[in-house]
Amino acid sequence: MPKLIYEGKSKKVYDLGGEELLLEFKDEVTAFDGKYKDIVPNKGRLSAMLSAKLFEILEEAGIRTHYICFVENRFLKVRKCNAIPLEVIVRNYAYGSFLKRMPLVNLLKKFSKPIIEFHYKSDELHDPLLLEEDIVEAGLLTDEEVKKIKEIALKVNDVLSDFWAKNGLKLIDFKIEVGKDPKTNELLVIDDLSGDSMRVLTPEGKHLDKETYRRTRDVNLLIEGYRRLAEIAGSPTRICK
Repeated sequence: MPKLIYEGKSKKVYDLGGEELLLEFKDEVTAFDGKYKDIVPNKGRLSAMLSAKLFEILEEAGIRTHYICFVENRFLKVRKCNAIPLEVIVRNYAYGSFLKRMPLVNLLKKFSKPIIEFHYKSDELHDPLLLEEDIVEAGLLTDEEVKKIKEIALKVNDVLSDFWAKNGLKLIDFKIEVGKDPKTNELLVIDDLSGDSMRVLTPEGKHLDKETYRRTRDVNLLIEGYRRLAEIAGSPTRICK
């Protein structure tokens, strides 16, 4: 096994040498900053498969990502990037933390246009919400880079919303992370695109994502939703050893 260089709540990252990394998706789920944690057999494989397939769909739409290929059975090979310590959240409907800061809006109200939020990646600080001006003044990004990331996030939203809608599902919100190509400085979508990082509802209002665990702590309900998302998306086509 290559050298382990980072382990987070849901993934391990290995250095393959050169310009590539290997992401391993773990059979674990956490909620509320790690207050709750459980082992979920098969979650890693399903999350890796869904992430790979959705990265492929984004790239087919002209959105650059760090994804190279899917490696059986829970791994992705990806390009090394200079990660930006931000989470970019796109909201199509009122849900989650948005309702805590804006209680005047009803649950699941569809926004007139998607809302983009930036959060600083810090478990210690609980990923605080940032203004765009904060990001620029802190030297994390330039004004132009903030604008470009917003354009990328909206395009990702269009692609994913259309994809899930064609399959009878509603994309409530999602999170992406962004990195810079170390050679060209191009902004790339990185990390993962799984049930851990988006909320997807059935027409009956059933969650097929991590929200199920947040509400019930039932790992069987969680894996049922993840399995359905993976089955709907289909298998990745870029397979490597």
